[in-house]
Amino acid sequence: MRNIHEFEVKNLLRMANDAKERAYVPYSGFRVGACLKGASGAYYFGCNIENAAYSPTVCAERVAMLRAIYEGEREFDALAIVWDGDTPAVPCGVCRQVLSEFCDGEMPIICANRKGEYKMVSLDDLLPYAFSKKDMNL
Repeated sequence: MRNIHEFEVKNLLRMANDAKERAYVPYSGFRVGACLKGASGAYYFGCNIENAAYSPTVCAERVAMLRAIYEGEREFDALAIVWDGDTPAVPCGVCRQVLSEFCDGEMPIICANRKGEYKMVSLDDLLPYAFSKKDMNL
């Protein structure tokens, strides 16, 4: 896992927490926020957005990633995720796969709970056998 300075960890967590406040969660009340740092130095924010049909619900991590891709960012340095739970937030399987499309396995992912306690893991820790372009001979 790549190193990340403690100041940057706190900064990413603060911004992810701010993003969490924008969550649209009328069904679960369970808010999640994410902050993705691009290699350009830009920050991209996301919150979870629920839908009555449930399956169209979008996670905070994917919102942040899709915003970044739309803005032209293609390489990333770090991701922070914050939620209202007592344990550190971790990306769901779909988010892990989406992250693996654009992020290298050594990218740090900062997983935090509502109290600000966090664990830092790499994408490889969360998705050690990612399906990728290599598997499709691309």
